[in-house]
Amino acid sequence: MILNKDKKIFVAMSGGVDSSLSAFLLKEKGYNITGVFIKVWHPDFLECDWKKERNDAMRICAQLDIPFLTFDFEKEYKKEVADYMIEEYKNGRTPNPDVMCNKNIKFGAFLNKAKEIGADMIATGHYARVDKDKNGKVKLFAGVDKEKDQSYFLWTLNQEQLKYTLFPVGDLEKSEVRKIAERSKLSTAQKKDSQGLCFLGKVQIKEFLKNFVEEKRGNVLNEKNEIIGFHDGAFFYTIGQRHGFKITKKKPDEKPYYIISKNIDDNTITVSEGSEKESSLFNSNKVEIQNTNWISGEKPDENKKYLGRIRYRQPLQKCSVEYEKEKTFIIFEEKQKAVALGQSVVLYDKEECLGGGVIQEIIKPWNH
Repeated sequence: MILNKDKKIFVAMSGGVDSSLSAFLLKEKGYNITGVFIKVWHPDFLECDWKKERNDAMRICAQLDIPFLTFDFEKEYKKEVADYMIEEYKNGRTPNPDVMCNKNIKFGAFLNKAKEIGADMIATGHYARVDKDKNGKVKLFAGVDKEKDQSYFLWTLNQEQLKYTLFPVGDLEKSEVRKIAERSKLSTAQKKDSQGLCFLGKVQIKEFLKNFVEEKRGNVLNEKNEIIGFHDGAFFYTIGQRHGFKITKKKPDEKPYYIISKNIDDNTITVSEGSEKESSLFNSNKVEIQNTNWISGEKPDENKKYLGRIRYRQPLQKCSVEYEKEKTFIIFEEKQKAVALGQSVVLYDKEECLGGGVIQEIIKPWNH
């Protein structure tokens, strides 16, 4: 999108190379830039390095000679991201905190406050692209770097949010981002990428949840409903997980077990052997989604073929959409492994991200 040079743009500065280069590229184009570090809730039991990240962001702003601000969204993050994640796990679902973080913090609280104090636009270091069509509607596209594309986490965004948003590195490969940052002598040029949960970094989910949910020993079942081991609480586990539970009845030739289903009410998990085993509990080609958001404001066409994914970086899968009264279903051409309630299904038309929804029901068994 082409902007007037007098536009005031607030850039979300995480202290990493992607947001650093985003600010640099916009400054190079002559825009009025302000860097903003977002401070969020951080539990006492996790190692906290937000001050270091803030210092890195502040250093880049000083290097670019742009104003630097800190926005405190501790309460918003605790409620909309952390509490949501804990509650979802307690209810036996597999949440996507990064989706909620983008929806409620980066493109919610941050965007709102930025506009409130005079910003015309915001920018982030996401690997995604936005553009307007001939009718003035904003479209969201996958980032050019397919390995780094983050459009999956942005499916909840709407026209009102996207029309105020820029993704300056969305047209670049990650290798290019580092090269330009190095050439421009940005202090974060070779800094390692952050991994794990939005803002919190690498977190062992079970260890995190144990601070909010009591352990509750339960049975591990095989597909014949026989007790073959024990676990610490069904809510700690997710579909497809291969560790964290104890098998006590072992066979000499058994293969590694993985979780194919769980029952929160009975506090049981059911496991199966072998990574390629076909199980209707583990595989499905049809899911019902709720809390849908279609970026254009229009529902996808039932008579058209789309591409979709149920997890980040999963290769795009051929699929279609079906509506039944108030319900929305996604039907994949191929069976999908380790489908879990609470995950996001995101739809694409070629490279355009159309939106998506949250898996409410897995339709079993799989039929083709």
